[in-house]
Formats: sequence, structure tokens, C-alpha cells
Amino acid sequence: MLNIKVVSWALATATMISYLVCIAYGLATPMSLHMHGFLEQVLPGFEWLTWPGFLIGLIESFLYGAYAGLVYVPIYNFFHRRWGSE
Repeated sequence: MLNIKVVSWALATATMISYLVCIAYGLATPMSLHMHGFLEQVLPGFEWLTWPGFLIGLIESFLYGAYAGLVYVPIYNFFHRRWGSE
């Protein structure tokens, strides 16, 4: 059985770190190689190289990870109770 709090926090932190890595990669590479267009599509309110856009993206990334944990854990636990090893 998975703990919903642990998994949600872990996924939220992982997606936030991934967002920060994407931003760092975008700053370190030429414009043609990074994915700011993708981030603008996936994260509503995100704008490349603005403080409000950066913070909105950071918060949304965290929330997407938390949402994934909140959805995944109950489904996993349901199937684990039903068909998991005893």
C-alpha cells in the first residue's frame, strides 16, 4: 500500500525540480534548443524570462505533481487490495 501524502509530496517535488532543470537548460542553450513554447502551452500563465511567469510555472509544476499523486495512489491501492500479494 502506498502512502498518499508521501507519494504526492515526492511527485510534486520531482516535477518542481524538473521544471527548474528545464529553465536552467533553457538559459544555458541557444533559443532553438529549448522548449519554452512547450512550457507556455502546458503551464497556463507561464511566460519565458519573467518573474511572474517563472513563479507561476514553479507553482503549477508542483501542483501537477501533487495532483498526479492524489490520483495515482488511490487507484494503485484499490488494485493492490484487490489483486496484490498477501
